[in-house]
Amino acid sequence: MQEPRFHKLHLSKMVQKALDTMGFEALSPIQERSIPLILEGNDIIGQAQTGTGKTAAFGIPLIELLDAKRRQTEALVLCPTRELAVQVASELRKLARYRKDIIIVPVYGGQSIRSQIVSLKKGVHIVVGTPGRMIDHMKRRTIKLGTVTKVVLDEADEMLNMGFLEDIESILDATSASRQTLLFSATMPESIQRLAGRYQKNPSLVKVVGDELTVSEVEQSYIEARPGKKLNLLRKIVDHYKFSSSLVFCNTKRCVDDVARDLKALGYDTESIHGDMAQGQRDRVMAKFRRGHSTILVATDVAARGIDVRCVQAVINYDIPRDDQYYVHRIGRTARMGRTGYAFTLILPTEMGKLRDIKSYAKTEIKRHPPLSPEDEFTIPVKPVARRRVTYKSRGRR
Repeated sequence: MQEPRFHKLHLSKMVQKALDTMGFEALSPIQERSIPLILEGNDIIGQAQTGTGKTAAFGIPLIELLDAKRRQTEALVLCPTRELAVQVASELRKLARYRKDIIIVPVYGGQSIRSQIVSLKKGVHIVVGTPGRMIDHMKRRTIKLGTVTKVVLDEADEMLNMGFLEDIESILDATSASRQTLLFSATMPESIQRLAGRYQKNPSLVKVVGDELTVSEVEQSYIEARPGKKLNLLRKIVDHYKFSSSLVFCNTKRCVDDVARDLKALGYDTESIHGDMAQGQRDRVMAKFRRGHSTILVATDVAARGIDVRCVQAVINYDIPRDDQYYVHRIGRTARMGRTGYAFTLILPTEMGKLRDIKSYAKTEIKRHPPLSPEDEFTIPVKPVARRRVTYKSRGRR
């Protein structure tokens, strides 16, 4: 079956030329279903994971519909992290490369607010920002949102998880009452439904779930790990496959620091990224990883939001993700642009139930990886260990 092409959307010559330059041909499911609705002026709720092309799904119609005659802010994109804000702004600039009249500015914490104020005073058409920094500008009155007629909430579930609900409500309340509101979220908890109910008008639900969530080009496997032996298994994976770029996920910032430190001590070209790092340091880490100066990047889920490195060959789940949807987020970092990727998950004996939940959620097969060496032959025990009953005698006061 032939995949739908962008030409069927009958976009303007400048936007279509940008897509041709970027090498975009086939529409992803989220793009095919969302773009026509957005072009018609509908509010939408797009449920899709990272790596499904959702930035272009809202970015193309934003650029297509923008009237740049007056230098005022018409569109606002809210993102949960600095990295994602930078990535989205970069993608929008690529889509608008042949529309020289459109000015796009990212605003986020960790960057000089004075330089942002200078850019905003000159007049911008699209602002891409994090909720916290947007509130800072609103308090300083350095940004006016009354002219905003299009708002995108990108990865809305993550913004709510990070405690940005009040900030988001304040920002939306400051925009035009007649705005078009586009909400993109990987999951659909009650908090997202309440937000949509309050701020959207008869939104259309565009849902990319089930088989469409699974990256078919990713070879997925799990490796059974004894407690305390995961670092050794991680080394064996890296040494065996010799990937030029690997993304290692941990559930905590402390684990990220420990794993990155140990790998560096063992001579591996390793960098780490998590929320406690200064923005300048995070930018330097990502620049090194993109250029291939480091081959392993260890990250938390939140910090990895917005990491756009198209040549990642493998994702290694050092810790099994706490939430099922994060598994799909993680493996979506590899197998980009039609390439084949690998995903490995290190499993402790107590985590097999969680692995089954993930397989059921993602509707995918995660095969057991063959032992990397004879000592890795390990069968997870299923028989519970009997506990010896201990009786304690009470003692009187001496």
